[in-house]
This record gives sequence, C-alpha cells and structure tokens, in this order.
Amino acid sequence: MKNHQFRTRAIHAGQEADATTGSTIIPIHPSTTFTQSAPGEHKGYEYSRTGNPTRAALEECLATLDGGLFGAAFASGMAATTAVANLLSPGDHLIVGAEVYGGTYRLFSGIFERWGITTTYVQSREAKDFAKAVTSKTRMIWIETPTNPLLNILDIASLAEISRNSEIMLVVDNTFATPYLQKPLSMGADIVVYSTTKYLNGHSDVIGGSVITSNEPVFEQVKYYQNAAGAVPSPFDCWLLLRGLKTLAARMEAHQLGAEKVATFLLEHPAVSKVLYPGLESHKGPQLAKKQMSGWGGMVSMEMHDPSLLDRFFRNLELFAVAESLGGVESLACHPYSMTHASMPKDLREAIGITSGLVRLSVGLEDPDDLVADLRYALES
Repeated sequence: MKNHQFRTRAIHAGQEADATTGSTIIPIHPSTTFTQSAPGEHKGYEYSRTGNPTRAALEECLATLDGGLFGAAFASGMAATTAVANLLSPGDHLIVGAEVYGGTYRLFSGIFERWGITTTYVQSREAKDFAKAVTSKTRMIWIETPTNPLLNILDIASLAEISRNSEIMLVVDNTFATPYLQKPLSMGADIVVYSTTKYLNGHSDVIGGSVITSNEPVFEQVKYYQNAAGAVPSPFDCWLLLRGLKTLAARMEAHQLGAEKVATFLLEHPAVSKVLYPGLESHKGPQLAKKQMSGWGGMVSMEMHDPSLLDRFFRNLELFAVAESLGGVESLACHPYSMTHASMPKDLREAIGITSGLVRLSVGLEDPDDLVADLRYALES
C-alpha cells in the first residue's frame, strides 16, 4: 500500500474486505472482550481497551497516510497530546512554540508543570530562537504549523536538525495541514499529533486524536500508555473516522478553494485590517509554506479595524456557525481571544498576536460565493 497514491491509501489502507463475510466496508466490532481457546490463546485481541479490530484498521490507515510505521488512536486530541507528554519525566524541560492551541497550553502549564516538567514558550517562529532555548534538560520541542489561530509557518526541517543535534524529540501538531498537505515525518519530525476531530474526520461528529511515529521504542511507550490510561476511541468513532478519511483528499482541495476566495475577499474589505492565510503574499512565510506544504489549507483568520463591531458581525452571520472546533464540512467562525485560547494568560495572548479583534474562520464546503456573501452581509449590516 505504501507505493499507492494518497487518495488510494486513504480508501484502502488497513481496510481489506472482511475475511469472514466479504464485507467491503470494514465492520464495527463493538465487543469489549474476545473469546480465547484457552488462557493466552487468542486471535490477536483480548480486550477492546488494549486492542480492537476496527481501531487497528484506523491506526494502520492513519500511519500510512503520514508515511509512518506506527499509529495509535485516542479518544481526543488532548488525550493524544497527553500520551506524548507522558514520554517526559519529572525534571525534564519542554520547549513549546507559543502559538499553540489554548488547550495545549492549559495542559502543559496547568498539569505537567505540576508534575515537575518545566516549559519554555518561544514567542518566535525562527528556528534559531528555539535553539537558544535548549538546555541540558530539554527532551522535547513541540510545535504547531500552521499555527492556531495565526496560521504562521515554522520550519520543520530546521527544527528537526536542532532536535537531532541536541538528541531531543521534535513533535509536530499537524491538525491544520493534515497529512494530505504536509508530512512532518518526512522532514525529520519524530512524532506527529492530530486532533482527528477536525479535518481527518471532517463531519463534526467525532472527538478523537492520534499519534504517528516511525520510532519503535517511542511507539511502544505510547502504546503502553494508551492501554494503561485507557483513553481510547470507541469502535463506532473509529469507523466514522475511517469513513471520513476516504474523502479527506477531495475535501481538503475544496476547503482550500473556498479559503482562497474568502481570504481574497477579506483582503480587500475596508472593515478588515489584516488577513492571515499562508497563501497570501502579505502573510508571513508563504515561501516556507510552499516549501514544506502542498497547499494552503482551509483556515483563514482576520482582524477587524474596530473590535467593537465584532458582536454585530458574529450575530449577523448565517452560514458561518459561531462555534469552536474546525475542519468540518460546515463553515465555522470563532473568536480565539474569548473561546479557544481563553485559557492562555492575557499578556501571552496579546504578545503573540491573539487580539480581541481576531476572528478565526474554518471555511467549509458550502459554495464559496455564498460564504463570501455571508461575510459581506455580516461585515456591512
């Protein structure tokens, strides 16, 4: 399956016809336990927290799409993040790109720092500034690219070189780009993390997460944690994710077409002071994005000239639902300052550019002309 193209692998990897019935679509295996001929004599499955056939198919497919050897599925993106953070020990040092999801910040600062893991948040996109933060106790660098919600691009290959030279791990949250547009493992990252809730599922009806790696010792630790902590997705959620993956490539192409049209419209609107989209020349980093990504993605952020008009803007939206999350077929509008990043301290939010006037748009699969009309009405009414 490795030699096949992405679209083919998304539909077929780990999803051979059922050996018993010939079912073309992999079955949902809801059983919590599996009968053994005698103690220890089983057909690869014992208990569904430890392993489940539907989850195994999902994990194989996810790993294949990222070019990785191993995949582990979790009950949420934060559960996946927690599993990777548990590779660290008390006394270890973690470097984090400051432009991360607010829930990631909350986990590292509110939970893991209490466990004796110190964290440095780098308020820069330059690899050299991450290198300056490395100490003798540093064990991991954690980044998002494109970042949430500012959509800035970090140089994965340069950060991977720093990690190798310092013998530490580089973890990339690839949720915004997806493996269709960006493959961090191929650029030297050690681990890729996803909130599979978002684009990978694509239908706003599953909470999930995943960890992908080609490092077997690392995977064994993650797998041990997955079984020991038990934050695994249900077989039905795994089946829904497999269904979503089949259309990922087609959806990402459509998301991007809509996002490009929305970004172009907003760029010319007098009520908007700034548009953040990796494909715009006015945005920081389009050349780097072109180097490490095969497209710009479906997320657009903007700043209003007058933040006092935001309440009216959100209330006037009809097609864009005002909601957290992203990556579904329906378009969503979010106010990161008070929603997804509210758990960050105000001074850090504002220092990295998450202002009260910032709006994050997840451009869905509606007709782009209708989305532009919706935004125009909300901005001008």
